[in-house]
Amino acid sequence: MKYRYHHLHLICSDLEEMIHFFSETLGAELVARRKFGPSDGASLNLSGVLINLRVAREDEDAVHGDSKTRFGYHHIGLQVDDLDAVYGELKEKGFPFSLPPTDAGDVKMAFFEGPDHLVFEIFQVLD
Repeated sequence: MKYRYHHLHLICSDLEEMIHFFSETLGAELVARRKFGPSDGASLNLSGVLINLRVAREDEDAVHGDSKTRFGYHHIGLQVDDLDAVYGELKEKGFPFSLPPTDAGDVKMAFFEGPDHLVFEIFQVLD
């Protein structure tokens, strides 16, 4: 049996804010607004990767992560062509960085926090 990556599904506190972040900040295309069970949601295409968003259901106790390391999700990695330019744009928009652009040998990387405390790594492959 072959497995192929299909989508990422995120629960968010503010659907409109998250749609705006993915579409306006990261350049994703809104594919559809939809329901996931009783919850409002949306599907976006981020350079060929399907991102599903939905708000928490009434029976879910959604909380933001704390500073403890947990098994499971850590961050979303996004490759860019010009890390310094993207870093500048994101800083200008007010996104906090836990790691500024850092040379790591064959890549240059940085980590920032998006809406709902989602952690993103942006990286550039160096020649």
